[in-house]
Amino acid sequence: MAASSLRPEVIRIYKELLNLGREYPLGYDYFRPRLYKAFAAKASLTDEAEIKKGIEQAEYVKKGTSLLADTGSFCPPLTIPLYTEIEAL
Repeated sequence: MAASSLRPEVIRIYKELLNLGREYPLGYDYFRPRLYKAFAAKASLTDEAEIKKGIEQAEYVKKGTSLLADTGSFCPPLTIPLYTEIEAL
């Protein structure tokens, strides 16, 4: 039950990241499949705490991605490749 209450929040962060990916320097075609793969890997989570941890990680990636889109260059939150961060979701 608790996991289903977090579903709208997971969908929201996924859509926000997907939208930010349109301005990702390596392109949307590079960003989208990696984002999908990262979220699909966590699709089987049922524990509310684990889902919240995944949402927090996605928010961290979102901050780095939005800074990257704003500045056009890599910045401290993205010191490791985005793919690795998303993979950790």
